[in-house]
Amino acid sequence: MLFNRMETGRASISDAVYLEVITGLHGTTMPNILAAACLAMVGAITTYETGDRVTAALTVAGLVVAIVRLFEVFAFRRRLPRTPRLGRAEAARWERRYVAGTVATALILGLFAARSIVLGDALCCVMAVGIGFGFGAGVVARLALRPVAALLDLIAIAAPAAIVTLLQPDLRHVGLGLLILMYVVASFEMVRLSFNASINQITLKRQFEQLARIDPMTGVANRAVLATDLPAMLQAGTIAVHTLDLDRFKEANDRFGHPVGDALLKQVAGRLRAIAATDDLLVRMGGDEFVLVQRAGLEAEAMARRIVQSISAPYDVDGEIIELGVSIGVAVAPDDGRTAEALLSRSDKALYRAKESRGGYVMARNLRMVETSAAGSPAAEELAA
Repeated sequence: MLFNRMETGRASISDAVYLEVITGLHGTTMPNILAAACLAMVGAITTYETGDRVTAALTVAGLVVAIVRLFEVFAFRRRLPRTPRLGRAEAARWERRYVAGTVATALILGLFAARSIVLGDALCCVMAVGIGFGFGAGVVARLALRPVAALLDLIAIAAPAAIVTLLQPDLRHVGLGLLILMYVVASFEMVRLSFNASINQITLKRQFEQLARIDPMTGVANRAVLATDLPAMLQAGTIAVHTLDLDRFKEANDRFGHPVGDALLKQVAGRLRAIAATDDLLVRMGGDEFVLVQRAGLEAEAMARRIVQSISAPYDVDGEIIELGVSIGVAVAPDDGRTAEALLSRSDKALYRAKESRGGYVMARNLRMVETSAAGSPAAEELAA
């Protein structure tokens, strides 16, 4: 039940938040460096005092793992600037590497503590167990959102020392073993509580992020989304920007009232959503203006015709049959512009020309042809939509 809840919570994390979590795991090298330094110091002291080769080998192994983990962190940091928005699959691969490194470190520290208990040097034993407890506290703090990894770390740290102590016949070793087991139980309970609190915070964050991106009237994206998403969509390839303005909407709004006008806008948004592909971006700019960013930019003209046909069909609002029209300006990247500002500007100009023609659509490329023709000839080629 507990793991079902945790797996459900993990799946609910959005890609952006998941990447934020993985970036946070790779955000600092200090815990790894401190654990390696403590292991090196205590390992050197224990080896010097006891001459134990197993302790020396575990110390060397811990240092090697720490170096490998440092290289992994630095590799992630070099990768991130080249692709700021990693895909979830790639982020999951980085997570698996991180978890493998931290579990290996935890196991080495656990074996190191168990070996110190076997050697019987009280002070070396205290230092070795102390390193394990300190690393476990770091696991609780860093891996609360990756609870399965946290549990593996805690078991890897505690199991070797607990097994060694519980196998000893005297009461003191049994007591130490039970304390180690209770530490694991308490630590995982802290992970569970922190996980639940963090998931609730992430859920609220996602809700607020979604609300900040949605136009409350129509349920489509608001104009703030256009500023953030359009540049990213431009990088993906050919796109088309359709800038729409409803014809005769003001007359309908004035005649039938604002409630009917609001209902019309909702129906228009619904028709546009039905036309748009799942990966297109539909934005209400305000009033009766919309922008549809189409990823299949090569099919821009066909999309414009579909929009005109759909939006021009009659609307039934509370028994009133209302007819609207639409004017559309269409700019296609990269021919009509390579930046968001250029595409929006040229689609606006095409929209203005479409409104002059009393509706329909105008392609920005045709508008540019007219401007070129007008510059060299007194007669301008007439546009038709």
